[in-house]
Amino acid sequence: MTLEVKNLVKNYGETTVLHGISLTANSGKAFGLLGGNGAGKTTTIRSILGLVDYDAGDVHWNGIPILANRPSIGYLPEERGLYPKEKVSEQLVYFARLEGMDRVSAIKAMRDWLKRLGIEEHEHKRVEQLSKGNQQKVQIISSLIHDPELVILDEPFSGLDPVNSEMLASVVKEQLSKGKTMIFSSHQMGHVEQFCEEICILKKGRMMVSGNLMDIKKSYGRRNLVLRSENDLNPHLAAFGFNQGESQNAHEWQLTLEHEEQGNELLQRLASQGIDLLKFEIKEPTLHEIFIEKVGDVS
Repeated sequence: MTLEVKNLVKNYGETTVLHGISLTANSGKAFGLLGGNGAGKTTTIRSILGLVDYDAGDVHWNGIPILANRPSIGYLPEERGLYPKEKVSEQLVYFARLEGMDRVSAIKAMRDWLKRLGIEEHEHKRVEQLSKGNQQKVQIISSLIHDPELVILDEPFSGLDPVNSEMLASVVKEQLSKGKTMIFSSHQMGHVEQFCEEICILKKGRMMVSGNLMDIKKSYGRRNLVLRSENDLNPHLAAFGFNQGESQNAHEWQLTLEHEEQGNELLQRLASQGIDLLKFEIKEPTLHEIFIEKVGDVS
């Protein structure tokens, strides 16, 4: 199952908000769609869903225009779409039936999911009675209850504490193991790196970076140096041209190299001066660092 977006263009009057966006998401894989506010992520997602008429380009599902070959879609929007005054059970069953499930199957799936996410005791409560994190769990269930082929998750970890984030991470992995095609959008770069092999970073409707995440990181080279020592390295780093205390945390220093060989030269100098290192690691940039470089912020 493959989703293909080709050269998508969207105009609002004289303003172009999407400038030829292209992406391919495959079965069992999560595609990371990233960008700050106003980057064009939501417009791209709405175009895929058929909620927005784009001005040029194509959206295909398995090689056929998606409106003529619409898959079962599970969409988790960034903004909650729940009815706060309605009971959890009633609206989950309602959403499932909208997607074609019969009532008996919908009730069984609803209860299975409530138990899976640890909120079965809230089945008969109104949504407004739940905490923000549990409301997010209900929203997640509403997007997955009908076992969709294409899953679009926009900020799925919003409002979840670390324990529940781990629970959701396991759900995402399960969905991918079942061969679901997934579009994953989040400002939490660690989760993007955890799930996504392919990414696209948007800025003002333009593709700033696109491709295999591992290849993108390799293209930047290994420029992040992490040092740990019980000695005070600041005088030695200053003599070598680094700012004293640059990103220092306790006995650990994180430095940005001009080139990888600079790290090896620093290691030789520290060794020649009898400095003991507990850690010396040269790493590729994180996705967060690439994002900041291309977009400027994560707001």
